[in-house]
Amino acid sequence: MAFVNFLDQGAARNPDATCLQMADSRLSFREVQNFSYRIGNKLKSLGIGRGDHACVLSTNDLMAFVCVFGFSRAGATWVPANPKLSADDIKHQIDAFSCKVVIYQRDFAETMDTIRESLPGVNEFICLDNDLPNAPSLLRWLEDAKDTPLAISVKPEDFALVMPTGGTTGRSKGVSLTNRNIDTFVATGFYCFGYPNDQLPVILAAAPLTHAAGLFSLHGMARGGRVVIIAKADPVEILDTIESERITELFLPPTVIYRLLDVSDVNSRDFSSLRYFVYAAAPISVEKLRQALKVFGPCMTQVFGQAEAPGLCTFLSPKDHFSENGELADDDCLSSCGYPTPFVKVRILDADNIEVAAGERGEICVSSDLVMKEYYLNPDITSQTIIDGWLHTGDIGFMDPNGRLHICDRKKDMIISGGFNIYPQEIEQVVWSHPSVLDCAVVGVPDDDWGEAVKVVVELNAGMTTNESDLIELCRKRLGSLRTPKSVDFLVSLPRSPNGKVLKREIRDQYWIGKDRKI
Repeated sequence: MAFVNFLDQGAARNPDATCLQMADSRLSFREVQNFSYRIGNKLKSLGIGRGDHACVLSTNDLMAFVCVFGFSRAGATWVPANPKLSADDIKHQIDAFSCKVVIYQRDFAETMDTIRESLPGVNEFICLDNDLPNAPSLLRWLEDAKDTPLAISVKPEDFALVMPTGGTTGRSKGVSLTNRNIDTFVATGFYCFGYPNDQLPVILAAAPLTHAAGLFSLHGMARGGRVVIIAKADPVEILDTIESERITELFLPPTVIYRLLDVSDVNSRDFSSLRYFVYAAAPISVEKLRQALKVFGPCMTQVFGQAEAPGLCTFLSPKDHFSENGELADDDCLSSCGYPTPFVKVRILDADNIEVAAGERGEICVSSDLVMKEYYLNPDITSQTIIDGWLHTGDIGFMDPNGRLHICDRKKDMIISGGFNIYPQEIEQVVWSHPSVLDCAVVGVPDDDWGEAVKVVVELNAGMTTNESDLIELCRKRLGSLRTPKSVDFLVSLPRSPNGKVLKREIRDQYWIGKDRKI
């Protein structure tokens, strides 16, 4: 099916109910459908359709998300440009991923004016929310567009979207996800996120819609549920919205969850509506996960995926967070990211591509209809990443005896010190347990004797303090001397991706300027 078919499924169930809302704006399923018809017909009149690419450059915005369904209606591929990148990197994403249409928020008008002349492949520039001298507003652009249904023949292997990677190791690659990939994602969502027949999902999109939050909205929309959009992941606004809108489901990265737990009145809030509070995109502190379970209740839900195999490769359900007697599960369970989902096979392979035994570490490899078709126009890197049908994720992990997947670290983040492999996440779990620590990143830094030495970079909770010697001693007691950090640096704020993931490469690179890191 095409991306837009999940909107149509929801409309068939609940045509006049609210589909999307943001602040005081609400659109019913019927209204979103009509907008998608108008966008689809407009694109078709311009000769843009199946196989063509269209870009939205926007922060979280109701009409920006509506445009995605309009693209799909015409058979075009959605390219979600990253609004937090530089003008040059945005230009690269639009150009390298063959966009013919660019719809952008007025906040990015200056950026678009800067790069417009260097984008000869773009036929249409539209401003989402304002008439500009060189770009009509979306509503003006659609003035002559009909809202009559149109049928575009699409195939399962057609691209639904080209998702730019984070670009922290160079220029963004384009992850080409097909209609079949999205179908599998939504089908897995239906399997994992169950609801009683008399309850409709109310999904909070607080993380960027250009990343996981957009995809995680689809299964709820297909059920006829409502998506509540907020502009950014502000902790107080998230808590307020959960209560006022009776949110049943949301996705956030761990860093934002830590900030929620730090809100002064979080323990007096009403979270009884929550069924699934999904945490993903980065490892979580087990200590803070236990705290979240006490604050938010039995709704915490872990998933594992990456852009190349989105979101739902594994699943740790709310029930899995507890033992049979109702107590919180042990650390072995809570530190896992759950069990492989029904349409996914997971293997742990060594450097020779041989599967290792349970409990042994290796690279996590995935085979599934979730796995991308290719990196867009990049066959060499595609062939290095998908081998014999298996996606090599670049994550190091192991399967425990109970069949749960554990992630140790990114392959490139592993530290080799004195010939020993050290996995930063093991150290981060200990540092996270300190009450003064909001978040941290463990990296390897140059060392003349050991090759690499372990350093932890820490962001503290507001108004709290600790020092280097306290954190080093905490690690020494829990981890022994080999894995104990040799030094600690403190930052006001760790650098993060738009999705809230700590940019460890950016931190590490500062210490390797002028030196050659071999990993």
